[in-house]
Amino acid sequence: MARDINQRIQQLRTRRDGTRSMATDAYGLDATFAESATPAESWESRGQANQPYTRYALGSMQAVSDTYTRVSKETAFRVAKQLNERLGKRGVGAEFKLQGSVPLDVHIKGVSDVDLLALATELFSYDAHGAKALRGEYRNPAKRTALAVLQELRGFVEIDLQDAFPAAKVDKAGAKAVKISGGSLARDVDVVPAVWFDTAQYQQSGLASDRGTKILDKKAGTTIDNQPFRHIELIGTRCDRIGGGLRKAIRLCKNVKADSDRKIMLPSFDIASTMYHANMDALQLGIYFELSILAETQRHLDHLACDHDFARTLYVPDGSRLIFDTREKLLSLNELSRDMDELLDAVYAEHTPAHLAQHFRSDKRQVISKLAA
Repeated sequence: MARDINQRIQQLRTRRDGTRSMATDAYGLDATFAESATPAESWESRGQANQPYTRYALGSMQAVSDTYTRVSKETAFRVAKQLNERLGKRGVGAEFKLQGSVPLDVHIKGVSDVDLLALATELFSYDAHGAKALRGEYRNPAKRTALAVLQELRGFVEIDLQDAFPAAKVDKAGAKAVKISGGSLARDVDVVPAVWFDTAQYQQSGLASDRGTKILDKKAGTTIDNQPFRHIELIGTRCDRIGGGLRKAIRLCKNVKADSDRKIMLPSFDIASTMYHANMDALQLGIYFELSILAETQRHLDHLACDHDFARTLYVPDGSRLIFDTREKLLSLNELSRDMDELLDAVYAEHTPAHLAQHFRSDKRQVISKLAA
């Protein structure tokens, strides 16, 4: 937290603002005008004039405006509509779903990138050990492999995006997604070619949240199994049960990372997965004392940073892999934890006499958890 706190608050405002000046057609200009007219948010007047760290912490927890989120989704659906029409003319059936931070509501940018799954409907794959597979209910073998279908779909998506939005930039270098940005688009959209994957859980439950996908790793020439909707369901359900504290903790971590002077290479998915293992009872206190979310977030990150052996045992919510599966992620955990330590110390100092500043962090957490700010 070495950077000036007022600069951090300004960066937070800018990040949440959602104003985009690059729009060139009527759709983009209307969206930009509507967003830029939004008044100051409530968090900006919380805390006293001499408590900027408190204001920053509280602001970092808040959801992005519904207006900005709506424009993000509408932009993704606009891209989906163009792709659906153009792929259809090629005889390629597809359906489109959102994944990632926006549908989970843990995005921190008013102009947040949107992840759009483009799912080819020619085939789907399945877990051969699932109940339906064992009963022989998958009787029609696909004529092509998932890899072949995805490689073809990736090529079509790259061409069709450029044709549909000639003024936009289409970045084809990504291994998993084709990014389109600029031109008439009010948001950047990452289009991820995919096919459905019927997991064993989905075969048993039939729940949409249990259905997985296979996506293409273009650089490796392989497919990757994902369960994006299970991730959203698990985190969303756990958060709703405690009154919203989990999403606030995730946003807090992501904003602190965004403003950090340190090298923090933890992706959003892993940050969300990390906080999924925090103490939910402690986060639930945020219903009454919102700064208790800062206290629990600092405690949880500190615990993991001080005990890498334990951190290495934690899985992402759907159980598909370990969270901290590389040395780089553990080092990034340490750096994020240090930033959160400094934020906790600074917030505590704003609410207590100077002679109490040397209290242990466990004491500081107890004080902060009961502050009404």
